[in-house]
Amino acid sequence: MNYKNLINEVSDFPIPGVSFKDVSPLLSSSHFPRIINIMRGMVESPDYWVGIDARGFIFASALATKTGGLIMCRKKGKLPPPVVNETYSLEYGEDTLEIQPGTGTVVIVDDVYATGGTMNAVEQLCIKAGYTVIDKLVLIDLQFLHEPTNVKSLIQYE
Repeated sequence: MNYKNLINEVSDFPIPGVSFKDVSPLLSSSHFPRIINIMRGMVESPDYWVGIDARGFIFASALATKTGGLIMCRKKGKLPPPVVNETYSLEYGEDTLEIQPGTGTVVIVDDVYATGGTMNAVEQLCIKAGYTVIDKLVLIDLQFLHEPTNVKSLIQYE
């Protein structure tokens, strides 16, 4: 099946020039459980799935239903202490993310990989917080926005 058919593209959102990939139709489709099973098979099972605020939570939570637990990587001020934080640049601004410290293996999960700024920041954040990153997984990889990378993805836009 061509899962791209379940993704809407919204032009000029959240800012002019950006083509937002809306995964809402995919999430509400009967194909969602199959997509999660495919994504789960793309990586080794970790101790924890790290979901990136906010849509990464959806995928990481679904992945964690069979193996491992869920760790939320949230925007600054949304987690109770203790937290470790990382400020980084993204394609249309700057942001700070936080995670609670711990140990164990993790797979970082998000919906879309664009320029890599968020994923790279979360990888550094996980390491700073005490975790061992064993993989990075996304639903969609916008390959035209970055150099080749080791992030695994189900759907690619070249």
